[in-house]
Amino acid sequence: MTAATPITLGPAALVFPETTCAVADLAELELLPEQRRAHALALGIDRIPCAPDSSELDLAAEAASAALTRSGLPAAELDVLLLVGGRAPQYLLASEATRLQHRLGATRAFVTSVGDLGCVSISAAFTVAAALLRGSDQVRTVLVVTAAKAPTPARYRAPMTLLGDGGGAVLLTKDTPAGRYELTDHLVHSDGRYADLFRIDYRDVPVRDWTEDCADEATYSFRLAVESRKRFEAMNAEVLARNGLQLFDIESVLMQNLSAGAFAFWEEALGVRIDRACRDNLARYGHLGSLDVLVNLELAAAQQHPGDYALLMNSSPVAAWSTTLLRRLPDSITGGTPL
Repeated sequence: MTAATPITLGPAALVFPETTCAVADLAELELLPEQRRAHALALGIDRIPCAPDSSELDLAAEAASAALTRSGLPAAELDVLLLVGGRAPQYLLASEATRLQHRLGATRAFVTSVGDLGCVSISAAFTVAAALLRGSDQVRTVLVVTAAKAPTPARYRAPMTLLGDGGGAVLLTKDTPAGRYELTDHLVHSDGRYADLFRIDYRDVPVRDWTEDCADEATYSFRLAVESRKRFEAMNAEVLARNGLQLFDIESVLMQNLSAGAFAFWEEALGVRIDRACRDNLARYGHLGSLDVLVNLELAAAQQHPGDYALLMNSSPVAAWSTTLLRRLPDSITGGTPL
């Protein structure tokens, strides 16, 4: 995707429950083997937001309403609503996307969900949003909404991370400089060889017994890591080259938040410095699925100057990868400071 028609991201809104849990106090860690417990405590995550009484849709609706309010756009005037679907919807057969539409009052919007790529689902939603904005004169506003809610009673996802809860939404528009970032370029790739590397066996299993299982930890830790390094090297090079840029032109390199060890790996593997915003948000929120990259973009924006480029890398063990090039817009245009 190249920037034939300028697409802007923002305003955005983030919501988190007031209740947080210290990782060291999580009862589930006491039930883990010692090596697993030590790993969970060494991820670089201090606390995680916990929303036991809110559904994914509750978090998504709160964030969506806040983003629309920030933008000054009535829900009834929204053109497109894209819901990044969760991994464990409340009901099978029902529609979470149209339920959100009804909650918001987005009566005239085209509505659909974008999911099935794990953390990279929000990146796929950006692709769909940009295509709709550039492909139709009738589409000028797209609201991308996502929420994170631990799908199982346990928040530790071995051998990867700890899961927090939250919601986020961002408005994408065209022909207007009213956003936080310009979406300059964007790539999403996937590989079905890893489609069920992580999974929850839920049929005929009570929810209290759901577990997130890694089918092959060696494949995740080594084979997929090597594959991901190659993918990111190629995708980053392609996006930068066709925009006449090199890595030293990039002010901020951001990723999703899994662990401090993952950041160290990527810094060495790709020869980059991961923005401090990622580590700060990891410690504060843990892993938030698709929401991670939106949270990191908002925090990093506070340290960026107009015209600065950000390179946003996102990956998922299903497996999918995305590389996004963004350019920071002036706050005088966005009408505020980052969240």
